[in-house]
Amino acid sequence: MKEHLVIFDTTLRDGEQSPGASMTMEEKVRIARQLERMGVDVIEAGFPAASKGDFEAVKAVAEAVNNSTVCGLSRAIEADIHRAGEALRGNQNIRIHTFIATSPIHMKNKLRMAPEQVVEQAIKAVKWASQYTDNIEFSPEDAGRSEIDFLCRILEAVIHAGAKTVNIPDTVGYTMPEQFGHLIRTLRERIPNSDQAIFSVHCHNDLGLAVANSLSAVINGARQIECTINGLGERAGNAALEEIVMAVRTRQDYFPCDTRIDATQIVAASKLVSGITGFPVQPNKAIVGANAFAHESGIHQDGVLKHRETYEIMRAEDVGWGANKLLLGKHSGRNAFRSRLHELGIELESEEKLNTIFIRFKDLADKKHEIFDEDLHALVSDEAQITEEHHRLLSLTVHCDTGQAPSAQISIMTDGKEQQAQSTGSGPVDATFRAIETILDTRAELQLFSVNNITSGTDALGEVTVRLQKAGRIVNGQGADTDIITAAGKAYLNACNKLYASLERTHPQV
Repeated sequence: MKEHLVIFDTTLRDGEQSPGASMTMEEKVRIARQLERMGVDVIEAGFPAASKGDFEAVKAVAEAVNNSTVCGLSRAIEADIHRAGEALRGNQNIRIHTFIATSPIHMKNKLRMAPEQVVEQAIKAVKWASQYTDNIEFSPEDAGRSEIDFLCRILEAVIHAGAKTVNIPDTVGYTMPEQFGHLIRTLRERIPNSDQAIFSVHCHNDLGLAVANSLSAVINGARQIECTINGLGERAGNAALEEIVMAVRTRQDYFPCDTRIDATQIVAASKLVSGITGFPVQPNKAIVGANAFAHESGIHQDGVLKHRETYEIMRAEDVGWGANKLLLGKHSGRNAFRSRLHELGIELESEEKLNTIFIRFKDLADKKHEIFDEDLHALVSDEAQITEEHHRLLSLTVHCDTGQAPSAQISIMTDGKEQQAQSTGSGPVDATFRAIETILDTRAELQLFSVNNITSGTDALGEVTVRLQKAGRIVNGQGADTDIITAAGKAYLNACNKLYASLERTHPQV
């Protein structure tokens, strides 16, 4: 019988640390429900001590999730751990994940603590966490650059104190697969009480080795992997959940363990996270990229037609490709609409919200013949952004003529007051953004403008992502519409609303 490989998803915590990837509480709950539907064992919902918003988001996820363990991250500080415990009270199946740095460079330059003090603080942290749960995870931050003797010492101590999972993070993506696997094996062999805890790994992708390092660790005895949907995460990201799961699932002849993940939910999760964060998935991304199962070469096409396994080591439908079928159109009723949202894991907080989105669904159905699941996700995300808006788009008129500068006239509602402006630009989108700036005067720097079609066809709902930076703060804005210029205006205003909100976040590793 295969051993169980625990999948610990940190999309809502480490994934959100990607610049511009901040999520609203409602969006976190939607992702958490999809992760639960997929069978993720542990969902790291956030860092409750970082901000009031993060605390409320972790609390909301803990109250929404029933089948997965909900985890909160905390530094090895008493106040942080109590904050995590309070946020998780709404769920019986919880975990507290506490960490402290153990590499010489971190202890000396960041913590400014002696090794003895670090060990003492780690033990205290585990004992503080035990007031709320016996499911405690401890991470020696920057383990990849820590001294092996010190790692053995501190991990033995925290296991003795009550840690049930010890996570070995390659925090800066520094180690090589063979080296990292050897580290895991050495720790398990040298620590006297290693059999009393599950060994976990958390690998970053700075050198493109996060998945390789994680799988090397599994071969050497790790039985939990911390990962994210689409490999989202700070800097170059984390190990991608979909790649981990399908590597282990596809190579059962090689790995002595397997996950409990329902792989048919992978593509849905990928699209949901991509849509919410505004981080598009590259076409050649393994498993979830648009080209992952496409064949251009005539030789490949011939081989696949004769026998699929000549060039495909897994089936597209096994990870959710082709699973979404057209179910809704302009003649669909409210109950069918409600049912499909429920199947997609989208739960609305009120009948009023359902009615509002249903009206927008009908409007969209009049514009495009085929309504797909991706369209429904976009509608719900767009509506969530509208209800939180300080500035709201009322109307937009754009004029383009060959040989003349494009112009845009826009009307915006701000705090109940309608404001109008007109501007020209190098193109219709530029003119629209300039018109918005004439009213709002944010003086933010545009870092990214991205357009993606949510589904196929010339009538497809288009999604625009805008990234703005102001005073060191980076925000993503999104807008969806069958008119790309309107979607661009919505996205820019959504980003401006996030700048206006000025929600502060404390980086968990500061």
